[in-house]
Amino acid sequence: MNRLTLVRKNLFRKKTRSTLLLLSIAIAFLLYGALGAFNQFWEDPPQAPTRLVTLNKINFTQPLPYAYYNRLQSVDGIVAASHANWFGGYFREPTNVVTSFAVEPESWFTVYPEFTMPAEQRARFISDRTCMAAGAPIAEQYGWSVGDRIPLQSNIFTRADGAEAWQLEVCAIYTSTADTAGAGAVLLHYELFRETASFGGNSLGWFVLLTEDAALNESVSRGIDDMFANSSAETETSTEAAFNQAFLEQFGDIATILSLVIGAAFVSILIIVGTTMVLAIAERTKEIGVLKTLGFRNNAVFGLVLAESVFLSLLGGLIGLGLAAGLLMAAEAGLGDAFPPIVITFEIAASAVGLMLLFGLITGLIPAASALRLKIIDAFSKG
Repeated sequence: MNRLTLVRKNLFRKKTRSTLLLLSIAIAFLLYGALGAFNQFWEDPPQAPTRLVTLNKINFTQPLPYAYYNRLQSVDGIVAASHANWFGGYFREPTNVVTSFAVEPESWFTVYPEFTMPAEQRARFISDRTCMAAGAPIAEQYGWSVGDRIPLQSNIFTRADGAEAWQLEVCAIYTSTADTAGAGAVLLHYELFRETASFGGNSLGWFVLLTEDAALNESVSRGIDDMFANSSAETETSTEAAFNQAFLEQFGDIATILSLVIGAAFVSILIIVGTTMVLAIAERTKEIGVLKTLGFRNNAVFGLVLAESVFLSLLGGLIGLGLAAGLLMAAEAGLGDAFPPIVITFEIAASAVGLMLLFGLITGLIPAASALRLKIIDAFSKG
């Protein structure tokens, strides 16, 4: 019997208690992994360094006049511009939400060059107003193929002719070469939307712009907003990263909330595991005395007890981290997202393993120190 076997047998000598401790630690690291991945997504949203977004200064839901589009294209430093309207679509049932935008097709793929598709599909989508382009994730989610006719309804807009849905043909399925918001959306023609929607067709939701160089972003943004200052629809222009961050922050201060949840879970479980480890070692006072009688030095006994705590923390933490990864994968598969996947990155995994080691050391330090100081005569008198 080697020392590793001794650690394992001592750790699982009471299986129910060990299982509950593993479950507690697994829950803590499940929260750390899953919420950490969400937190990283919130703090570092996808972006392109030369892409700007212009929207109404009041808020995201207020439209902008179509006339702004031509004026924006003449601003120095802008090499491409496009526009979009939030469509608020769903497929068959309101619960089947489909992130969908009414866009100007040709310019949209200019400002989002990472969106790719076969040339013939792109040409068909651009030329046919009754077509739609579907991001690969949403097409896979609903089993759509090129040539399918899809009834797309909106929870915001209605058709002027009284029809319930826009009957659109899937003319293109696009993929993205980068983690970009909108990579799994449905795109329909703005002109079709303008002609058929009962309202909102003469205005635009937001503009997407490409600048010549990221160094020009600040001056271009300031120039655009100054151009429309004191108008009936003032603008606010920011980088794509800032826009995505502001959009996500509408849900609240997620970073702080997640930090508080993770912190509370760790403190609670640290107390539970630490207290349980102290009691477990106290129960084995006589056994520790036997080990010392057999020739185990104090430092060796200290190491054995500390190793139990670290092993327990690592095992429970890795189980929790694995569950978190599975949970995120299941969420991604269920949502068929229009946003990039939220995953446990190497940085999160590495920091989690570091925390597991620290967690094990902290919870095992007090019982290990007690075992270190225990004298043989005291051990047998208490046993």
